[in-house]
Amino acid sequence: MSNLTDSTNFTRLALKNRFALAPMTRTSADPDGSPNQLMADHYEAYAKGGFGLIITEGTYTDSHASQGYANQPGIINDSQVSGWQDIISRVHNAGSKIVIQLMHAGAQFQANRFTDQPLAPSAVSPKGQPLGLYGDQAAWQMPEEMSHEDIQTAIRGFVDAASNAKAAGFDGIELHGANGYLLNQFLSTHFNRRTDEYGGDLANRLRIIVETVEAVRKAVGPDFPVGIRLSQGTVTDPEYRLPEGEAGFRQIVEAVRSAGADFIHTTDGGVNQPAFDGSERSLASVVQDIGGVELIINGGVDETNSQDLALEYPESLLAVGKKALANPDFVQRLKDGKAVADLDFAMLQPKATIENELAWRKKNAA
Repeated sequence: MSNLTDSTNFTRLALKNRFALAPMTRTSADPDGSPNQLMADHYEAYAKGGFGLIITEGTYTDSHASQGYANQPGIINDSQVSGWQDIISRVHNAGSKIVIQLMHAGAQFQANRFTDQPLAPSAVSPKGQPLGLYGDQAAWQMPEEMSHEDIQTAIRGFVDAASNAKAAGFDGIELHGANGYLLNQFLSTHFNRRTDEYGGDLANRLRIIVETVEAVRKAVGPDFPVGIRLSQGTVTDPEYRLPEGEAGFRQIVEAVRSAGADFIHTTDGGVNQPAFDGSERSLASVVQDIGGVELIINGGVDETNSQDLALEYPESLLAVGKKALANPDFVQRLKDGKAVADLDFAMLQPKATIENELAWRKKNAA
């Protein structure tokens, strides 16, 4: 584990090791979107547990249609910024760095305190059912197709949220371009049926992502870390594949790199899961081959494979999700040679909230 737990540099950040906490929705903010003491305790626990980099849950970016869940945190006003500053301070005091994930829900919309109408690339609902872990909505709503003004509003939201994040003291930002949220929806031929310059061929479907990365980069300056999380599948349609295949994904990676992204965070069912029809290549391997951009890998990272993945992707960070939920001290356990527990999904019932996690831990420690 020496290679994994040694200090490293990533996008100009000095980190105590190569482990990152993967972004995971907790729906535990105050109803107005302000981060609270419960969230501060939560993120601090992972920093104290040894994670070099903390990536926050998806955080909404505007007072229009970006919020996707009740009790989701935002970063659009002074109260929300203040709440995040306490979290940042506590993570820093524990020796870790923290990056905020900025998210627009688009069609994957279960609750929003500003509007009842989801907006998306086209009037197309997600496949499958809403995420019961994060809300009680029985079926997806039909979104309204975004106008050009709506698209520009969404981009401005990302830019303003990024500026707020930098002012708050975050160490960087990650744009959520994965898992079926807005930026990912524009890439998807399921969601994006547009016939204007934001739809059709992949260059057009990529346009909002390129414009967002460029605008965010301009707003935060050349030295502030900016990255983007990418996937093909979504939370309710994990089998979706780009029709352009590996060549299309290469085009996306090269476009975001040219637009100013410092890092790409790939996520799939497994880091090395074949991602394209007729190919054994994974998302992470394509990014590594292209180069010129740093890499975070996510998908089934645990105590059994982390050392092999670290050797296979020697310049990457390894983002841990499920095993981190079960073991906030995952990294310290690896250092100490202690057993690592599997995630008990009862911890996430009836909802995937911090409060329910704590109640489960209290009950099972008794």
